[in-house]
Amino acid sequence: MDVGMGSARRQKGGRSTARRSAAPIRGTGITLLLLGFALLLALWLGPLVPLSAVSFSAHMILHLSIVSLAAPLIALGIALAWPNRLPPLFGLGAAIGASLFDMFVVWIWHAPVLHESAATTRAIFVLQQLSFLAAGLFVWTSALSGVTRRERAIGSLTLIGTFLHMTMLGVLLGVTPRLLYSPSVCIGAFGVSGLEDQWLGGVLMATVGGLPYLVAALVLAGLALSENAASERA
Repeated sequence: MDVGMGSARRQKGGRSTARRSAAPIRGTGITLLLLGFALLLALWLGPLVPLSAVSFSAHMILHLSIVSLAAPLIALGIALAWPNRLPPLFGLGAAIGASLFDMFVVWIWHAPVLHESAATTRAIFVLQQLSFLAAGLFVWTSALSGVTRRERAIGSLTLIGTFLHMTMLGVLLGVTPRLLYSPSVCIGAFGVSGLEDQWLGGVLMATVGGLPYLVAALVLAGLALSENAASERA
């Protein structure tokens, strides 16, 4: 009986130690989650919203801040705070689906007619912004919630696919020789012409906007490869 009681105490102590070690990680996750939501509020209540109605580059800063900063903060916060509460999003089909959904949302909202509608109609603008957030959360949650080597490798592919389509659209917008949008939504809030405003938005998407996806993809790939090497040595 003493042996059984000792074993039970050790198991209970092990669980207590695990809970204590997990507490700082969960606290970090909750902090990141709150930072993500605070950033969203700052973006949607700040000057970028009215500026984005008349400046394409301001619109792009708002868009990229949502999908490349706020969304990963929220997704990583969820993954750290509640690591076992998310649905299984780690299959290759889900990875492809997340990237394709994000591509559809981003490209369709940058079609001239829809971009101009969002710039002039508040309800359409709200729908646009919520669509960007949903697509970003789908991609980042799928990528960052993996815990196994396979899940992290698939998450890396998800982010690489998203990086590629965003870079392609940014390059297209940054090199086109003519103004694709109405001059009324490309006035240029930073002392540039309408076409230069469009170019600046494209350059931001092709460079700054895609960088977080690429960096996170490389980190996940590195983790997957290091785990593979460790398992082979074992």
